[in-house]
Amino acid sequence: MNKWISNALLAGTLAATALAAALPGQAMAQDDAKQQVKLGIDVPYEPFVVRNADGDLEGFEIDLGNELCARANLDCSWVEQSWDGIIPGLLARKYDAILSSMAITPERERQVMFSLPYYNTPSVWIAARDREIDISDKASLKGLSVGVQRGTIRDVYVTQQYGDVLDIHRYGSSQDVVNDLKSGRLDLTFEDFPIAVEAIDFRNDDSPYKQLGDSIKTPTSIFGEGAAVAFRQRDKDLAAKFDAAICSVYADGTFDKLMKQYFDYDLSTPPSNEDCAPYQQ
Repeated sequence: MNKWISNALLAGTLAATALAAALPGQAMAQDDAKQQVKLGIDVPYEPFVVRNADGDLEGFEIDLGNELCARANLDCSWVEQSWDGIIPGLLARKYDAILSSMAITPERERQVMFSLPYYNTPSVWIAARDREIDISDKASLKGLSVGVQRGTIRDVYVTQQYGDVLDIHRYGSSQDVVNDLKSGRLDLTFEDFPIAVEAIDFRNDDSPYKQLGDSIKTPTSIFGEGAAVAFRQRDKDLAAKFDAAICSVYADGTFDKLMKQYFDYDLSTPPSNEDCAPYQQ
């Protein structure tokens, strides 16, 4: 699978048809001055975003974000920001929006405004294959160490549901969590499904790691309805431009094409006709 299609390829295959493919009423004149927009993103989060050998950002969300910006007639640039400071950075006007796999949750909605969700994935418990851990037997987990990325919905879930039994280790990045699991410093981790697939490869029978129990997407009070672009509450016009672009990439199949370049599983969450109605003539 070619997971790292270049921006040049996108320009040749997608951006050339972006305005033509946009929902009716959304195309803007080519000679209009483009609005400058900075997008905050946390790295690394393979295959969503990584920094390549030349120091450039690439990955699924980079390609998707660039495509959304093209359809919204925005001139976008990317600003790297660690996850635990990503909302404060937005509110401090370090960038204009967050496009970094941020799940919509009630707590975050009190701070920021969200676009329509553009993808949704579950979370999974992962441990070494030779460990006998029953995640459904809470009492048996007493004293085990679990790693989570600080400030994520998985941090919230583990804290609320297992904080009284598990020894929770919080990290600044998902890669640090994976590193400590692989080094044996953690008994298990609660991880975003795509990260676990790429970094741990637990679905392979030859892998030294395995999934514990079922994948988890509920309760929605913690996990929300999917990942979306986040904005300051006042930036309704900018949010509407991204909503229209999200509707557009789903409507013409572009999202599906991009997704299949990076994933062998489905993380799509198509917007409803009702959600997209304001952007149609």
